[in-house]
Amino acid sequence: MTRLILALAITLAALPVAAQHAGHGAPARPAVPESAATREYRAANDRMHRDMAIAFTGNADRDFAAGMIPHHQGAIDMANTVLRHGSDPEMRALAQSVIAAQTAEIAQLRVYLAQTAPR
Repeated sequence: MTRLILALAITLAALPVAAQHAGHGAPARPAVPESAATREYRAANDRMHRDMAIAFTGNADRDFAAGMIPHHQGAIDMANTVLRHGSDPEMRALAQSVIAAQTAEIAQLRVYLAQTAPR
C-alpha cells in the first residue's frame, strides 16, 4: 500500500498544475479512452472512499472496524479486477491472497461490531 501511495504522489507531482486542478476553473485535459480495468479500478476506488465516510462514534475501536470493512472490500474489488483483466502470474497470485486475507478480516471486523454493538 505504501508503494501505491508513493506512486500516486509521484504521479500527481508530475502532472501540470492545470491538470491537477481541472474542474476548479482550469481547462480539463482531453479525454482518453480508458480500459475496462481502469474503469473498474475507478469505480472500486470511488465506492471504497464513499463507504469509508462513516459516522464516527468517538469509539476508536468501533470506528476502526467500521472504516476498515469498506477499505478491505475495496482491496477485494481491486483484486477481482486484476483477476479479470491481469495476466501477470505474480499479481494474480497476490490478488488471490488479498481476497482470502481481506475476506477473513472483514468477517472478523463484522463479528467485533456485532459483539460490541451499543445496547
